[in-house]
Amino acid sequence: MKIVVCIKQVPDTKGGVKFNPDGTLDRGAMLTIMNPDDKAGLEAALKLKDQFGAEVTVVTMGLPKAEEVLREAMAMGADKGILVTDRVLGGADTWATSTTIAGALRNLEYDLIITGRQAIDGDTAQVGPQISEHLNIPVISYAQNIKVEGDSVIVERQFEDRYHVVKAKMPCLITALSELNEPRYMTPGGIFDAYSKEITVWGRADLKDVDDSNLGLKGSPTKIAKASDKVRKGAGEKVNLDPDESVSYIVGKLKEKHVI
Repeated sequence: MKIVVCIKQVPDTKGGVKFNPDGTLDRGAMLTIMNPDDKAGLEAALKLKDQFGAEVTVVTMGLPKAEEVLREAMAMGADKGILVTDRVLGGADTWATSTTIAGALRNLEYDLIITGRQAIDGDTAQVGPQISEHLNIPVISYAQNIKVEGDSVIVERQFEDRYHVVKAKMPCLITALSELNEPRYMTPGGIFDAYSKEITVWGRADLKDVDDSNLGLKGSPTKIAKASDKVRKGAGEKVNLDPDESVSYIVGKLKEKHVI
């Protein structure tokens, strides 16, 4: 079995975020981590590797420093790492990003593609399903449990207060929730091995069946009108009431806002 896991290096929001003049994130100036949903997807792939002897390849799109997140994934147990990086790919929205990643994945053999449900820097949950559309393969999103039986994958798909059980033949794409599992830690031996392996680096020329008009900032139909690292809040309304009046006042406000 061959599994490809798409991971993303995202800003560590605890350290604050910074923006470029065009409204895009200044990723080179921020501390970064592996996106939590992607890490859960990676752990799911590694469990399938433990069970079936699968080969796990991790793919990321980003700046050259995104090699760090590939090394982390390989230190956890992934077999290969591929970095897709090129100046012409910068500033991509979800459409341009999914087009780029799909163009890279067309170079690979895969039975299963796993992505995170969404990235914490965008929260769109669009890239995984869009990749499946580009590649014309089934997608099962919001996975909270994954099993493989023969040539099929069986997924518990989270749905409000219950879950769906969905079965699809491979090749298939799954988007994973961070609640899917508890990712393993890197091991000292894994770290040593990860830094002894070569990372494959692909650029624009390595993407298959993609048009330049769909890449990078110029190929992104989503345009950022305004961006800010801090959301200013008003002082709010202050009232001085006794306890009984306070209860009535709060309930009234909740009804006014249609909360209750």
